[in-house]
Amino acid sequence: MNGGANQKTLLLLRHAKSSWKKLNITDHDRLLNERGKKDAPKMGKVIKELDIVPDLIISSPAKRAMDTAKLVAENCKYKKNIEKNPLLYASTLENYIDVISIVSDYHQKVLVVGHNPIIEELVIKFINRMEIIPTCTLVQLSLNIQSWKLLDGLNYKDVNLVRILRPKEMGI
Repeated sequence: MNGGANQKTLLLLRHAKSSWKKLNITDHDRLLNERGKKDAPKMGKVIKELDIVPDLIISSPAKRAMDTAKLVAENCKYKKNIEKNPLLYASTLENYIDVISIVSDYHQKVLVVGHNPIIEELVIKFINRMEIIPTCTLVQLSLNIQSWKLLDGLNYKDVNLVRILRPKEMGI
């Protein structure tokens, strides 16, 4: 595992672009569109190339988020199960923090696949400024904590924004 005892890596990924073509399906069941199906595998490959493959992936149960998580996992060579957590769909900032806070400290790098506006709200909380997070954008944060339980009380001064990878800026 990478990362020292006082470091955790939090990867936040907004689900890839979804389709609005089928009006008769629920928001929860919306599928990825063609761009989403291309961006997610490419983001997975970038994660592998940057050597930031997570120890754990947690995803919203929404179809578009789970499909994003699966494509990313496959392409970054993540071999474990993807945890599906219903608290990450139609949710709140507090729910996302609660979900991450109960992660075992065995995991040094955690990828959360979710939705806006909560992904953007998390970024604001952790870096103390607004960032636009388009679909399939990855935010890498280095957290100066020993335990995920300390996430909620984390001061933005203890968070280092390592990178924001937006598909359009990366040419993918």
